Amino acid sequence: MKIALLGGTGPQGRGLALRWALAGVEVLVGSRSADRGQAIAETLNERIDGSGIPVRGMSNEDAVREADELIILAVPYAGHNPTLEALKPLMEGKILVDVVVPLAPDNPKKFVAPEAGSATEEAQHLLGDDIPVVGAIHNISAWVLDQTSQAINCDVLLCGNNKEAKDKAADLIGKLGVTSYNCGLAVSARCIEHLTAILIRLNMSKATPFKHGGIKIWAEGT
Repeated sequence: MKIALLGGTGPQGRGLALRWALAGVEVLVGSRSADRGQAIAETLNERIDGSGIPVRGMSNEDAVREADELIILAVPYAGHNPTLEALKPLMEGKILVDVVVPLAPDNPKKFVAPEAGSATEEAQHLLGDDIPVVGAIHNISAWVLDQTSQAINCDVLLCGNNKEAKDKAADLIGKLGVTSYNCGLAVSARCIEHLTAILIRLNMSKATPFKHGGIKIWAEGT
């Protein structure tokens, strides 16, 4: 499996790249600058150190072209729409897994809903129905992802309008060692993405005994 990770140079993207590479997934780290992508890949490979598949760095365009099917978008929200608009002509036959959450630039505890309602819905609107979008991995902190010696402490809520695309995204997410739950159509992203701002608020609060909490689904009686 060969995936493109756009925004793999940021904290969340780097953590995802490491986790997937260590799980045997071939990760193409995309960046607006090919040199930047290659530099980050070299840093990540020092940590992988033969324990997984080496990460490769390149431009966003080359990463999308070379990926088998799944494209993960983990850029800051300010770059969400411009990135998709630039890459849309290359994404035919691909599936976008959108990890982006629209938070206020000056206040990460504040969710700022775009006109479409969520980043996931916004991506689907921009790309059109022929390119499926799955919203997922919104609620895992970058710090947790980076601690590759530890299991991820939460579950993943995913949503989207295409069942087959969600199943493929769930298979990839499963390689992170976590359980994912299909939470319905893309409109559900309005709740799922908003949870990120709530988690950030809780994790930053001096009143809570944790700093990197996430969402966990517990069955009755457990």
